[in-house]
Amino acid sequence: MKFETSTLMMLFFIIFLIISIWKIYAFLPNKQLADDDTTNDSQQQLQNLMLNIIKKRNGNIDGIELFELMKNDKDFDKKHFWRFNQNKLNQLLVHYYMQNPHAKSIEDIYKNIK
Repeated sequence: MKFETSTLMMLFFIIFLIISIWKIYAFLPNKQLADDDTTNDSQQQLQNLMLNIIKKRNGNIDGIELFELMKNDKDFDKKHFWRFNQNKLNQLLVHYYMQNPHAKSIEDIYKNIK
C-alpha cells in the first residue's frame, strides 16, 4: 500500500491535533477549588460580615479599621478567605455602593441597614 506525501501529512496533522487538544483539555480546571473566594456565595458571606461589623460599630468606622475588624472576627474563615486584603474590601464596598446607589459612604451603609 503506497501513500502519497500529502495523505501522510494530513494523517499526522490530524493525529497531532487530537493529541494537542487532549493536552489542553487535561490542564483546564474541571472543578471548583475548595478555597475559591470569588464565588457569589463567598462574596455574599464577606458582605454579610462587613454589614454586621458596620452595624456593631454604629457606622463610626473607616476602611482600614473595618478591614482589621473583619480579619479578626470569629466568623471570618481565614483558610477560605486567605487572599482577602484591603483591595478586596474596597472592591466589596464599591460593589455594595453599585447595588445601593443612595449609599456613598460607610455611614450611609449603616443608615441603610439599621
